Amino acid sequence: MTVQISGLRVEAEDGERRAVLLDEVTCTLSAHTTAVIGENGSGKSTLARAVGGLNRPAAGTVHVSGLDTVRQARQLRRRVGFLFANPAAQVIMPTVREDVALTLRGRGLSRGEVAERVDRALVEHELMDLADRPCLSLSSGQQQRLALCAVLVGEPDLVIADEPTSLLDARHRRAVARRLLDADGPDVLLVTHDLELARRCEEAVLIDGGRLVRQGPPADVIAAYEELLPA
Repeated sequence: MTVQISGLRVEAEDGERRAVLLDEVTCTLSAHTTAVIGENGSGKSTLARAVGGLNRPAAGTVHVSGLDTVRQARQLRRRVGFLFANPAAQVIMPTVREDVALTLRGRGLSRGEVAERVDRALVEHELMDLADRPCLSLSSGQQQRLALCAVLVGEPDLVIADEPTSLLDARHRRAVARRLLDADGPDVLLVTHDLELARRCEEAVLIDGGRLVRQGPPADVIAAYEELLPA
């Protein structure tokens, strides 16, 4: 899935003035897995949200496989899935099975088709033993695996993941990372502070002060990031 960003500027209200969160970002993202790195407040999450149509540009455009993220937001939502750091923000149904099935609502599938796809997804994500458990009874790691399962059951073309492993222990971090970076899975735009995880992506971009300052192989982009860090 190709993401084309041209002259992107994103602003936000800051009292009586407008704060600039991103400015003059222009790039093309076409790798299967792309890491977005940078310091806190640099604009990484703002970029991810703009690609997903959640942040409206003050100037410039963002196209995801030809879809304008503003004018064609409805079509975009069917093709893009989100995964956030806090799974409690997106795990909303009473039980695990119901939460995964929610993604397929309104897609014209029969009950049998929905049940089949949900069961298959639960097995793939090793969640079948938890299928009828209340979502609120799960650990944070189990909830994040559920959130990822619910995203992927919808078969998106692109998954935007914003710090999806930051709250997880080592076991669940590995499980989520393995699923996200699956060579046979959807394309992934991964916002992360985990530089080892970023190294496993095919491409990386560095955001600093609201601007894209480097794009290329992860090793090169990470080296450029480390040069910006204080000694």
